Amino acid sequence: MALGARCIVAVVLLAGVAGAGCGSASNQSSGRTRTYYVAADTVTWNYAPAALDRITGQPFQGLALELVEPRADRIGRIYKKAIYREYTDSTFTTLKPRPAAWEHLGILGPLLRAEVGDTIRVVFRNNADHPFSMHPHGVFYRKDSEGAPYADGTSAGDKADDGVPPGGTHIYVWPVVERAGPAPGEGTSVLWMYHSHVLETADVNAGLIGPIIITARGAAKPDGTPKDVDREFVVMFAEMDENTSRYFEDNVRRYAKDPAKIPRHSTSTFADPFYLSNLKESINGFIYGNTPGLTMSQGERVRWYVFGSTNFEIHAPHWHGQTVVFNHMRTDMLSLGAMQMAVADMVPDNPGTWLFHCHVAPHLEAGMQALFTVSAATASR
Repeated sequence: MALGARCIVAVVLLAGVAGAGCGSASNQSSGRTRTYYVAADTVTWNYAPAALDRITGQPFQGLALELVEPRADRIGRIYKKAIYREYTDSTFTTLKPRPAAWEHLGILGPLLRAEVGDTIRVVFRNNADHPFSMHPHGVFYRKDSEGAPYADGTSAGDKADDGVPPGGTHIYVWPVVERAGPAPGEGTSVLWMYHSHVLETADVNAGLIGPIIITARGAAKPDGTPKDVDREFVVMFAEMDENTSRYFEDNVRRYAKDPAKIPRHSTSTFADPFYLSNLKESINGFIYGNTPGLTMSQGERVRWYVFGSTNFEIHAPHWHGQTVVFNHMRTDMLSLGAMQMAVADMVPDNPGTWLFHCHVAPHLEAGMQALFTVSAATASR
C-alpha cells in the first residue's frame, strides 16, 4: 500500500485517538470527540416575527405587504417547516438553549464546531414526518455517515444513514482531517455546512440546513472557537422556495384563506405572483430586517461566515459603513453562488446601526436585508 493511502486509512480509522498519524505532527489527531444531539423537528416559522419592516421602521407596504400578508391566494409570512435543533442529551427531551450571541442563527441548525484532528459525532433523531438525513460538506465521512441516497453500490448498515425514518435515530461520525481545515494562506477557521439530502431540494427548502466551523489545529480555544477572533456571525443568504418545500400542501391548507384559489406546481411559473410570493429572500430565515442579534463592538475582531443555499442562488452580500478582508482583498461586498461558503474578517471602526443586504435588486426588494449594530468602544478597550 502506498504511503499516501496508508495515511488516509490511518486518519480515518484513528481519528479521535491521541497521537494517531502518519509520522508528522501535522497529521496527528488531538483525540477529542465532540458529540452533538440534533433532531429534525417540525415548527411554525415566521419570516417577519416583528410584523414590521424593520428596515424602514414602518408597517409593510407595496411588495413587502404582498409577501407577508395572508390572503385568499397568498400564504403570507408563517409556514410549517422542519429545522434542525440541538438537545442536551440522547433522550431528546430538553432543547439546548441557544446563547444570546447566536440568536442570529434563526432558522439555521445548531453550529457544529471542531478543531482539525477532532471527530464530530452527531446523534440524530428524526422527530419530523418524512425521512430526513444529515449530509456534511468538507469533513471526512464513510458511507454509513454520508446522509445521501443514491446507487453507490453499498447495502445494509451503509444505507441506514441515507434517510432516517420518522421516529428513527442514527449516529453520524465525521473525522475532521487536515483537508477539512483552512488551507495554507487562509485564516484560522473555515465554514462548511450540513443539510438533509434525502430529497435535497424539498428538504433544504423545508428548512433543514446548518453550519459547521472548523478551526486550524492548535488555533482553537477549548470550546473550539478561533483564538484570534472576538466575535463570530454565521449568515445564510437564502431564497427559501416554499413552493418546493416538503410542506407546500400543508401550508396551503393551513394558511391560505382560500386554498382552492392556489395554483399547484404543475401550473406555477416565475410569472405567477403566487409562486413568487413563496420565494422568501431571507437572511437566516428572516426578511425585511427581522434577523436579530447582529451586534458587535468597535475594534473587535469579527469573523463573518457567509453562505448561500441550494436553489437558483446568486447573491451579493454588502455591509454598509464597514469593510472586510475576504480572499486577501479589502472589500465591502462578496459574491455567492449556490451553496458557496465564504469567510470575511472585519474590525468595525464606525459605530452605529448599519444595513447588511443582498445587492441583487429583486432580492433586496423582496426583503433580503438585515441590520447590524456596532457599539462604540469603551474606554478600557
